[in-house]
Amino acid sequence: MRVFVTGASGWLGSAVVPELLDAGHQVTGLARSDASAAALTGAGAEVVRGTVDDLDVLRAAAAASDGVVHLAFKHDIAFSGDFRGAAEADRRAVDAFGEVLAGSDRPLVIASGLLGLAPGRVVTERDVPAVDGSPTSVRQATALATLELAGRGVRSAVVRLAPTCHGEGDNGFMAALVGIARERGVSGYVGDGANRWPAAHRLDVGRLFRLAVEKAPAGSVLHGAGEEGVAIRDVAEVIGRRLGVPVVSVPPADAAGHFTWLGGFIGLDSPASSTATRELLDWWPSHPGLLEDLDKGHYFGPAA
Repeated sequence: MRVFVTGASGWLGSAVVPELLDAGHQVTGLARSDASAAALTGAGAEVVRGTVDDLDVLRAAAAASDGVVHLAFKHDIAFSGDFRGAAEADRRAVDAFGEVLAGSDRPLVIASGLLGLAPGRVVTERDVPAVDGSPTSVRQATALATLELAGRGVRSAVVRLAPTCHGEGDNGFMAALVGIARERGVSGYVGDGANRWPAAHRLDVGRLFRLAVEKAPAGSVLHGAGEEGVAIRDVAEVIGRRLGVPVVSVPPADAAGHFTWLGGFIGLDSPASSTATRELLDWWPSHPGLLEDLDKGHYFGPAA
C-alpha cells in the first residue's frame, strides 16, 4: 500500500513510518520544515511539503494514496492556551480526508486520546466520549466524525492513545514530570497517588497503527494501551529514586501550582483496557512497560 502519514517525523510518526516501511508499504510523509523532510527522506519515505492547514495539499496527497494515517496535531498551540484552535484545525484536516476517501473503502486511521474519557473506571473500546462543547471535547467530536465515515465508504479507525507513549527521546508527560521534580527538589503525586494512567511504548504503538491500516474494520475504535493503569505514585517513586529527591504527596488544591500545565491532568484516574483491540488485530505489546522504561535512565540524562 501507499500510505500518506501526517505528523510523520514526530514522536509517534517516527515509529509508525519505519513500521510501515518494514512491512513493505510505501510511505509519503507530510513535512513542514527542511529538517522534517530530511528525516523522512533518510528513513526511506517520500515527502510532501505542507502543514495540516494546507487542506488542498492534504486532499491531493490522500487522493494519491491507498490509505491515510493522521497523527499531526498542533500541540504547540494546544498546550499554550489554544486547545480549541488546535482541535478545530484537526477537524478540518479529517473532513478534508473524508471528502477524498469517501466511497473508496480505503483506510483512514487517526490518533485520539484516552485520558479523562471515563474518570474513575476502566474505559473500554465500547465507551463513547461525551461531547459537551468544551475545547477538549472538540477533539472527541472529530473522533466520532471519523467513525461516522464508515457509513460513507471509508475504512475509518480511531486509535485512542495512552497519555504517555514512552520511550527513549520522549519529551512528553513523563519528561515533564522529571523536569518538575528536578526543579522543585521533590518528586510529587496528587493526594494518595493511587490514580492510574494507561501507558504504551511508542514502538508498540507504531505497530498498532500499521495493523490498523492493514486490517482494522471500518468504524473501529482501538486502544493504544500496553498497560491498563500505572499508579502515578509508582511513577513518582521511580523518578524520586533516580533523581535522589524525596517523594511527596501534593494536595489537590496545590496541584496547579506545583505541576504547572500538568496540574489539570496529573491527578486523573483514567485506566483503559485494550483487550478488544488485542483480540481484533492480534496486537500484543512486547516492549518495556512504563516503570521499567523509566528505570532504564534515559529520562534522566543531561539532554532530558
